[in-house]
Amino acid sequence: MFTGLIEHLGTIASLHRDAGGCTLTISDSALILGDCHIGDSIAVNGACLTVTEFDKEQQGGYFKVWLANETLARTDLGDRTAGEQVNLERAMLAHVRFGGHFVQAHVDTTATIIRRERDGDSLRLWFQLPDPSLMQYLIPKGYVAIDGVSLTLTEVNDSQRIFGIMLIQHTQEKITLAKKADGARVNIEVDMVGKYVAKSVIAALGGGGEDGIRRLVEKVVESVVTKEK
Repeated sequence: MFTGLIEHLGTIASLHRDAGGCTLTISDSALILGDCHIGDSIAVNGACLTVTEFDKEQQGGYFKVWLANETLARTDLGDRTAGEQVNLERAMLAHVRFGGHFVQAHVDTTATIIRRERDGDSLRLWFQLPDPSLMQYLIPKGYVAIDGVSLTLTEVNDSQRIFGIMLIQHTQEKITLAKKADGARVNIEVDMVGKYVAKSVIAALGGGGEDGIRRLVEKVVESVVTKEK
């Protein structure tokens, strides 16, 4: 479990791909390796990955993770190149303040940056999802994790599959998002609480997703019509 508050920016030292997946080496990461162990989870651009090797001193502190083909398909990590920075967050501790929101670091999909606009010292960014299925979990002033960063939604346009956020100046300097160009992909994880609520409501209504809701409405209408007769 993570909070979406980025601890450090690491640097991609190398990527080695084969048919089975990809080995990713991230350097300049000594700041978060002080209590690291093999098998620990670190969120890299919002994707929960397992540490398979690390050294606290070499290359400014490096660690290696393995990207399965599922991870490469779900995230933008396969698009990254050596020398680029990535957002890093260790798994949260139970005794610390919870400053972000519940982030599993299980990326749902990627979105595309379509526009940006300066607003004083802040930066507004707009994104578009490839399909509408996740829009139901995005609400104004709700949460979304973008490249692992817990952010507040400022705008949601369901019909165009577009949503917006705003980065204050401090956040712009601490994460990679402000450096990404329009047209770039970002990793998206919608609020898991919204997923559970939606599933529970649908189950309570008889299951079947939208079809279940439609059948329930039809039954209610039929009951009302019958009583009026």
